[in-house]
Amino acid sequence: MDHGGHGMDMDLPPFTLGRGMEFGGDPFFLVGCLVGLILYGWAVVRLRRRGDHWPVGRTVAWVIGVLTVALVMCTKLNDYGMAMFSVHMVQHMVISMLSPILLLLGAPVTLTLRALPAAGRGRKGPRELLVALLHSRYMRVITHAAFTIPMFIASLYALYFTPLFDYLMQYRVGHIAMMVHFLVVGLVFFWPIMGVDPGPHRPGYVMRMLELFAGMPFHAFFGIALMMGTETMIKTFENPPASLGIDALSDQSAAGGIAWAFSEIPSVLVLVALLYQWYKSEERQNQRKDRAAARDGDQELAAYNAYLASLQARGQGGGAG
Repeated sequence: MDHGGHGMDMDLPPFTLGRGMEFGGDPFFLVGCLVGLILYGWAVVRLRRRGDHWPVGRTVAWVIGVLTVALVMCTKLNDYGMAMFSVHMVQHMVISMLSPILLLLGAPVTLTLRALPAAGRGRKGPRELLVALLHSRYMRVITHAAFTIPMFIASLYALYFTPLFDYLMQYRVGHIAMMVHFLVVGLVFFWPIMGVDPGPHRPGYVMRMLELFAGMPFHAFFGIALMMGTETMIKTFENPPASLGIDALSDQSAAGGIAWAFSEIPSVLVLVALLYQWYKSEERQNQRKDRAAARDGDQELAAYNAYLASLQARGQGGGAG
């Protein structure tokens, strides 16, 4: 890979952060990814052993989602993200928009509820506590569109266009907290929209689509603002290492293009998933109606025909009089 005629040193050492700390692939996220894979696998095995089915597609989505987090946070890519705005933006967009969608398609809440045993009458175990949390006022607030959409937008503008970003990037724990925040905001934003797992809010499909596209223009505006900038907006990336051979302003423009593109790609993925869910929901509803009609001998249709016949009889009686 070559930038401006200078070869990039692919043996780039971990960048040194404030107070002499080195930053490489993050062990915090590595542990989190491993725990996520192990717990999900344990739950699937538990269901299979008792004879319950769990869709393979859900497992595949979860594994790929975890791997996307590991790719941007647990590899050398994380080193470059500390010096190149464009690479950092790839990390941000993947962990806040792509990873959450894949993880939610894995239906982890549904799997957890099915895998955890019931505590028994009058007692509260992990399963009962999770159910209580899902129906709590707190969850109703943080999954409501009036909260999720502003939070999704503020995660861009309030972070990058204030000194907060530069402050957080000075410290290892600050960078971890920022990335965890991106992941959580993405999960909370897409959770009610995807509608795969149970939750306090389950809006209709049209409303979910409106919520999905409500936040996307702000991503595009954010990307355009970076691309149109005539000076570097983030001090952390003002002076990239000379060995990278990149221009800070050009790299900022590339970061803006990445942010803009990522406002479109995940939206299409979610839209396809929503349309598929809508289709399957209509199909199940029609099947329920057919089964109900078969059970009652299609009494609803018979009653409607009898009603039409009575109207016709009354009409004929009135004509005879």
